[in-house]
Amino acid sequence: MIILSLDILGAIYTVFQTLWYFSCPFFRRKTNADIIIASANSPLQYPMTGFRVAPLKKRLIPVLSVEDLQDGDQVEGQGQSELTISSSSLTQLNDLLSRVTYTSTIYHIRTSDLVSFTFEDHKAMFPIMIRRPSVPVLYDPGKDINSQVTIITKTFLRYKELNVLIQSIRKFYPNIKIIVADDSLNPEPVSGNNIEHYIMPPAQGWFAGRNLAVSQLTTKYFLWVDDDFVFLNETRIESFVEIMEALPELDVLGGEVSGDQFYFVLEYDEGDESDGGCLRRIRGFHQPLPGYDGCFLVDGVVNYFLARTDAVRRVGFDPFLKRVAHTEFFIDGVGKLMVASCKGLSVGHQKHQAQETYDSYRNQGKLEEERKLAHHFFKNYLNYIKYD
Repeated sequence: MIILSLDILGAIYTVFQTLWYFSCPFFRRKTNADIIIASANSPLQYPMTGFRVAPLKKRLIPVLSVEDLQDGDQVEGQGQSELTISSSSLTQLNDLLSRVTYTSTIYHIRTSDLVSFTFEDHKAMFPIMIRRPSVPVLYDPGKDINSQVTIITKTFLRYKELNVLIQSIRKFYPNIKIIVADDSLNPEPVSGNNIEHYIMPPAQGWFAGRNLAVSQLTTKYFLWVDDDFVFLNETRIESFVEIMEALPELDVLGGEVSGDQFYFVLEYDEGDESDGGCLRRIRGFHQPLPGYDGCFLVDGVVNYFLARTDAVRRVGFDPFLKRVAHTEFFIDGVGKLMVASCKGLSVGHQKHQAQETYDSYRNQGKLEEERKLAHHFFKNYLNYIKYD
């Protein structure tokens, strides 16, 4: 008599199979469904990872066949959290196992379950991921740079610099869309072909403006520029797009501003529940980007980058940060964004005189700095942070 017992935590289970192995080494085999099957030195073969089921749905677990025939079978625990299958016939046992399913009984869009099963003295355990399938969001791939990329910026009391930026963009890209988020105290008109100018309440801040600009995007990519940048002969958006199209796993690609290819990595230790984590920003890179000289995989880049619209929307910009903010976006993107920096993707920086009103808002006082750090320590659950 062959007896197979399956025990599920928190759901109904229904699949499995046995297969006799006498001297096979452990190995991993990935199926077309991204399920990794573990074949062990026992009669038990099971998916190590990758088995998914939608909430409140059922799905067959992948099985193989076994040989040799005998009669008799028995199933106990149908529809329960523990199922026992016994048979004197391997063929009938195999047929039963091929029709066993796992059913999720509690609605949750992202959770997991754990299944254990035994055969004689052999035991195995594997996870089941319960995931609600997400609907894909596709963007028109575009026919040219104008339909692929939108240029966005945030401005505050710097219309002279903004107009210089727009004129330089139009010199090289006469028809590309430009989105301007503006929280100036007394807004002035910004006119021109294919420009969207969004007026915000006064002094809402740096990241609130970025969120507004990103929310209005309809293109696959956007190029972020500061309002005091200036396009040069070397400023070729097509070079950004070429790399991003060739490497679809990249989410953000930074360039250089006036020859400065600023980039950094973030060292993060989660710590424990009582103390929180530790974060350190270091000037450096993880490794070179294969196939592209002067390009590196990093965690953060200079304030001039091309990004995938959908990827950045998933992270967003914390509107609490009004005056000084940059690294914080990339902190929120750790583990969510693949970031790189490339030499040669260049933009210029305008020379301009200090403005008393602008500087009074832009410069961060001691109280503002303390509030910002307190926000980070709480939001990111940190007990230590250092910027090198």
